[in-house]
Amino acid sequence: MIRSFVLGLALLLPLPALAHNVISSVFPSGTDIEGEVGFSNGDMAVDLLIEVFDEAGTKLGETRTDADGFFLFTPEQPVTHIFRGDLGAGHVAEVEMAASEVAELLGQSIATPAASASGQTAAGVANGALSDQSRAELATMIRNELRPLRQELTAFKNKSNFQSVLGGIGYIFGLFGLGFYIAARRKMDNNT
Repeated sequence: MIRSFVLGLALLLPLPALAHNVISSVFPSGTDIEGEVGFSNGDMAVDLLIEVFDEAGTKLGETRTDADGFFLFTPEQPVTHIFRGDLGAGHVAEVEMAASEVAELLGQSIATPAASASGQTAAGVANGALSDQSRAELATMIRNELRPLRQELTAFKNKSNFQSVLGGIGYIFGLFGLGFYIAARRKMDNNT
């Protein structure tokens, strides 16, 4: 009797939905803004239209993702850039890059007190040691090497969260099982 009740109760419990989250991020890439759009299960948004807006909602431009879910956008104004892509089924990716970061890309960086006091930053020394073409090639190589690492890291974060949820559900079932066991033992002890 108790077994049928427990089995019936277990069958009535809702199963966890195997949903996925939208992942999106942007980062500086030379004089461009590079970004990625996809899902937490590792599927990336291929050939997705990405619209770019400022904080007031004015459209600054648009771009498309490549076969790996990455896109490039060249900013023209030092304003906050908001990147929006509609993946369908209610999934909308939206990520922004602050105006201060965009200003740095455009070479309009705000001098920090430490940099202006020393007169020369470490980046300034490194920039003088490499030609513009070498820096661009190095940036492209590093960007291409970091792409898969970023994707794996994001997928790992989401997988770990899903595993934690499943582990928590397992603990709950374990506690219910222990409670049923103790209740059954008490009932057996009272009947004897």
